[in-house]
Amino acid sequence: MVVKGRYGRGMPRKMASSYSTIAFVMLIMFSFLFLSLLVFGIFFIPSSGSSKGVSKANDLTSIAHNVLNKFNDKGRRDQWVELLSWEPRASVYHNFLSKEECEHLINLAKPNMVKSTVVDSSTGKSMDSRVRTSYGTFLARGGDEIIKNIEKKIADFTFIPVEHGEGLQVLHYEVGQKYEPHNDYFNDEFNTKNGGQRIATVLMYLSDVEEGGETVFPNAKGNFSSLPYWDQLSECGKGGFSVKPKMGDALLFWSMNPDASLDPSSLHGGCPVIRGNKWSSTKWLRVHEYKV
Repeated sequence: MVVKGRYGRGMPRKMASSYSTIAFVMLIMFSFLFLSLLVFGIFFIPSSGSSKGVSKANDLTSIAHNVLNKFNDKGRRDQWVELLSWEPRASVYHNFLSKEECEHLINLAKPNMVKSTVVDSSTGKSMDSRVRTSYGTFLARGGDEIIKNIEKKIADFTFIPVEHGEGLQVLHYEVGQKYEPHNDYFNDEFNTKNGGQRIATVLMYLSDVEEGGETVFPNAKGNFSSLPYWDQLSECGKGGFSVKPKMGDALLFWSMNPDASLDPSSLHGGCPVIRGNKWSSTKWLRVHEYKV
């Protein structure tokens, strides 16, 4: 005679109740996370007709954007992130900086501007070069509250800690001044001792430029002539994928691929300014903490 257990072959009541509670709690947490992603624009539900307009890799004919914040009641324009390219990986955060933040960086930099230099790949040291004819200066990381706030926003945008960033570099280009195509990553060991390799760059435009001054990526892949502002580009700007300077916008591009290899398509340059002045600020981000 076989004696059946108290609960037979079924799951014990207490254990079943415990699993039900865990499942319910997980469902609530997942729902909250899903709603949060929807609210912050990180995740979206495609409309029924969106499948017709699915863009292929390197197709620049249609670029979607998400509005992150609105400040129209205070006279500030909308902010949104626009995906520009997959090779290199590049995006623009429109109106990343306010006009006041742009002017603050320019005013801090003006008294200390010197001839810009480049890195000698053989020695790792700075040197003067005709390929870079701008003037610039560095602002210490965390130099004041406005700089700290900008650096915090950069960290939020890139998901790279503030401590991995070099100090802000402010650059000024007058008519005819330029920066020939180059990579931001290093080919020497000297410059990677502190913080390792440069993984990404955030280039912030502090002023509008009447003509010229584009940031051009000559090795990028894509149908560049399909860009909506193609006809507004200078001849230099039409030499690859280009971004027009606009006060407050921040261009993020990655010098390394997701597998940690260097990305040669991140080769970029600053086209000559034809009319007006160009002010910009660069934040280079390292793989590891950059000690200052």
